[in-house]
Amino acid sequence: MVRIILHGCNGRMGQAVTQFGLEDPEIEIVAGIDVTGEQKSSYPVWGEIGDCDTEADAVIDFSSAKAVDGLLDYCAKKHLPVVLCTTGMSEEQLERAAQISKETAVLKSANMSLGVNTMMKLVQAAARVLAEAGYDMEIVERHHNQKLDAPSGTAIALADAINEAMNGQYHYQYDRSAIRAKRDPKEIGIQAVRGGSIVGDHQVLFCGPDEVVEIRHTAYSRSIFAKGALQAAKFLKGKAAGYYTMSDVIEDC
Repeated sequence: MVRIILHGCNGRMGQAVTQFGLEDPEIEIVAGIDVTGEQKSSYPVWGEIGDCDTEADAVIDFSSAKAVDGLLDYCAKKHLPVVLCTTGMSEEQLERAAQISKETAVLKSANMSLGVNTMMKLVQAAARVLAEAGYDMEIVERHHNQKLDAPSGTAIALADAINEAMNGQYHYQYDRSAIRAKRDPKEIGIQAVRGGSIVGDHQVLFCGPDEVVEIRHTAYSRSIFAKGALQAAKFLKGKAAGYYTMSDVIEDC
């Protein structure tokens, strides 16, 4: 049994994790954290994580970037493993997460989906062939109109995966509206679309002479992210301090 504190329990993703957690015999959600303090499920809810005194094996975080600082302090103090799913974290917060991974297990992923993490391996393989042949690379991501950050953390992670495969030769271009110049061959374009109730759609285009190769992932519900987060929490239980990713979870399956 893995005992979970759910940070951001009353948000959309928090409620999805709650639903699947209650259905999983290996999971017990023992406490929730939400700024409202409202109890929407069977577990107790605190307004701030610093007030929570419940024993747990891991924290799953689907909150907001502004709530991450208190979470990281809490996990460092308690030596409590944490699955960081919140996007839009600052460079300082990411550095802080890396620091506390020396004291406890930290799993950070821009996207908890098994499909997306497989996609990252596919785009790396494609880049090694197509980028070397001079193909232009573009990433288009689409999300619902309530998403705060743009581009998405997953889009940036896809660009990072491609750039890693290409030994860091590329830079990222987020907006061309103020640039009147030909496309730089060593750039990866990243474009964000926000509208309606789109759960998540990521498209990587390799554009060459007379052909386009497209690798695409579409999420039809938030359940894939909730299930992935719960699987990550199971993976972290009993793990030594360190910085982990969903690739580690996939390899452990």
